[in-house]
Amino acid sequence: MTTPHAATAAELLSTPEAWADMVRWHQLMGEIRRDVPVVRLEPEGFLPFYAVLRYADVAAIERDADLWLNTTFSVLGLEADKQRLIDSGLPLPRTLVHLDGVDHRDHRQVANDWFKPGSVKKRQARIDEIADSYIDRMRELGGECDFARDIAQPFTLRVIMEIFGVPDSDEPLMLELTQGMFGAADPEFMGDVGDPGEVLMNSIMKFIEYFNAITTDRQQNPSDDLATVIANGEPGGCPMGDAERLWYYIIIATAGHDTTSYGLAGGVEALLHNQDQLWDLRGDDSLAETAALEAIRWTAPVRHFMRYATRDTEVAGVPVGEGERVLLCYPSANRDETVFDEPDRFDVRRPNADRLLSFGGGTHYCLGSQFARREIRTMLSRLAARLESIEQSGPAEWSHSYFVSGVKHLPVTYRFR
Repeated sequence: MTTPHAATAAELLSTPEAWADMVRWHQLMGEIRRDVPVVRLEPEGFLPFYAVLRYADVAAIERDADLWLNTTFSVLGLEADKQRLIDSGLPLPRTLVHLDGVDHRDHRQVANDWFKPGSVKKRQARIDEIADSYIDRMRELGGECDFARDIAQPFTLRVIMEIFGVPDSDEPLMLELTQGMFGAADPEFMGDVGDPGEVLMNSIMKFIEYFNAITTDRQQNPSDDLATVIANGEPGGCPMGDAERLWYYIIIATAGHDTTSYGLAGGVEALLHNQDQLWDLRGDDSLAETAALEAIRWTAPVRHFMRYATRDTEVAGVPVGEGERVLLCYPSANRDETVFDEPDRFDVRRPNADRLLSFGGGTHYCLGSQFARREIRTMLSRLAARLESIEQSGPAEWSHSYFVSGVKHLPVTYRFR
């Protein structure tokens, strides 16, 4: 049974182009969310799913890892593309996102120490240095740049690649492959290939080649980096499987910077329209932390994950059968007016900004959340302290993707103090 909102919700959630206009997206999705908390959708080319739009329901599903499983197919996708991936013989996704139960626990433990708050805090001095280097880059660009492309992307990429142990010279390749994984439907990221599914598979094959070489090197020549930890990891006391190792590399190399760069660029775009809040960040580290959380709430770069019911149940009174799937819509949950006052207003003093669902929740809470928060807060704070003025000089552009997306271009003009 469909609802009057089903066609609009299906277009908003399963059409990459719909994510290129987030003002329209939030306006329409807000109307749907206020009318129906859960809506069953059957977009053409996709298996049916239930879109879960309200905060309380998304949070409850996140907390119940026994009732709701991620499985191999925890990301919305066309059935034809999924079947092509299966038929290709390439290793199917086996990241922390896709693993459940004991497998998830044991694999998460492999790298967990690197992402604990204390471990991340020890890297603050280096994050400061990297942020300063990109602020210097803004100076070199002479008062005009594309903040998303020239600053946010390479800054966040440099932080995670240093931790990983990937040389600077390989960072352009990592960016290209990330865009091929997460933004394959965006015409800008497809290059000469017109088929998003082909772009995705090409990226996976290049990742395999690259990380096989990394594994061989780090097993023979271990170093003090995250790649060595993964190459030699033993989840549950057993050597990590080839597919799990490959996808461990991929999820950290991609999600470790792309989501954060979208959060940073989108946060700056919001601050350009609320400049009094930007200048309030000068010299107030506690406010910068709230601003970072608000930027991540505001942007919700990871647009969704899927969950599969292990038994017959219901969500907000809507029956969901065993084996059926739900889509957890984080951008909608983050704008739920029953949780956040004036949710469509960007507010660096929002008292409950830490209730955001952009990092998920429960056992699958984002492993890299501490890095994302520190990177965004560091750049916002240091940028505000050095700038005299900054203005948007052209329209912001959002990437076309229903999985991971955000502001990909943000032209600005500025002067330093």
